[in-house]
Amino acid sequence: MQVWYASYGSNLRRDRFLHYIAGGRPEGASRTYPGARDRTPPVDDRPLTLPGAMFFGWESPTWGGGIAFYNADSEGPTLARAYLVSDQQFADVAAQEMHRQPGDDLDLGQVLEHSRHDLGPGRYEALHLVGELEGAPVLTFTTPDPAALQLNSPTAAYLRMIVAGLRETHGSSDDEVLDYLLARPGLGDEWWRDRLAGLLSG
Repeated sequence: MQVWYASYGSNLRRDRFLHYIAGGRPEGASRTYPGARDRTPPVDDRPLTLPGAMFFGWESPTWGGGIAFYNADSEGPTLARAYLVSDQQFADVAAQEMHRQPGDDLDLGQVLEHSRHDLGPGRYEALHLVGELEGAPVLTFTTPDPAALQLNSPTAAYLRMIVAGLRETHGSSDDEVLDYLLARPGLGDEWWRDRLAGLLSG
């Protein structure tokens, strides 16, 4: 079965996402990923806009600082990138996001029937069906309780991944990137517009 995995954080950048498939360590990260059982690259990828809101929270041991989460119940939009992968690859990406070894398949029946399925209390264990594209379901994952997750500002390395992904996927201009990121909850006061603009130009 093929599914579209909708990414809204650092995986907006294709090269970064491919580390979940092929393994390896992304630029700026402190973690090496084992990769998926099936290392075939995504069949396709597309720009996508989700109806909920992306925000920054938690404290990532991989990046330091906050990382992106999705709140389906808040006003959006969220700019995303959908990768066409197998259901097995989707399961392996989700496992690695939870700092687990890939290898177990996911039963997607619940999320496909009810549009949401909480696998557990972990950071990315709430599966969401966010649409359909060319006959295949569009799935993403996030924290089961966005309101309970502490907001936290991201690091420059993490933001650079998102900026590169927004440019790659949506062709966003610098002003569009700035407006989008500055409106994200959790960005933090240390990322005022001029400093964020400096990161874009750097």
